[in-house]
Amino acid sequence: MTDPATDTDELSYEAAREELVEVVRRLETGGTTLEESLALWERGERLATRCQDWLDGARTRLDAVLHADDTEEGPGGS
Repeated sequence: MTDPATDTDELSYEAAREELVEVVRRLETGGTTLEESLALWERGERLATRCQDWLDGARTRLDAVLHADDTEEGPGGS
């Protein structure tokens, strides 16, 4: 069995987001025990963190490309 604290590390953004939507749906629907609800909440927190990590990484990459473009143009622009 995988460690639930790290099993989100391999998920793509899309897979993590899709699973997070399902977790939220299940929590909103109810019908789970308190223990199940807590486990779902914790899973949702890990999935949300994974999604945010992906978005932060994308922003960092985009900023790096934009900075490289600015540097290549040199002073005064194009």
